[in-house]
Amino acid sequence: MPSEIEETLEDAPAPVAVARLALRKARAVAARVREAVVLAADTVVILDGAALGKPADAREARAMLRRLRGREHEVITGVAVLDSRTGREASTSVVSRVRMAAYSDATLEAYVATGAPLDKAGAYAIQDLGGALVERLAGSYTNVVGLPVEETRWLLAEFGVPVSAPAEP
Repeated sequence: MPSEIEETLEDAPAPVAVARLALRKARAVAARVREAVVLAADTVVILDGAALGKPADAREARAMLRRLRGREHEVITGVAVLDSRTGREASTSVVSRVRMAAYSDATLEAYVATGAPLDKAGAYAIQDLGGALVERLAGSYTNVVGLPVEETRWLLAEFGVPVSAPAEP
């Protein structure tokens, strides 16, 4: 259920601001539902201290990908859980570091032409063709995808929501 709030970051350290944004989303949804445990999340890409949101168009996607090329940035996901019955809430944030490859302009253009960058913070998704643009990841892969699975599982467990563990190989 979309929260329908304005997704702006507060003036705070990025991990705190992103966790607070996720909590604002959870509160907005919880106000519209009864007796539910609400899970909300938001992911931002931080480069040089500035948040890169979703590009408005292909031109902006190209500009973001050029800025990211050959550089390291942070991907921060805020996760919040709220019990609408009790008002109890908790949130956290997860930070991963991603180094982008020194991809060519042709590679950048081919990726932008797919349309995939247009709905992704920082104009790429590690789980699709954008993964070829990534040279190195330090931290949680699922965080970079947009929902850090382990931390989400822990938060939900604190609220008594059973979450199955991944199958053992």
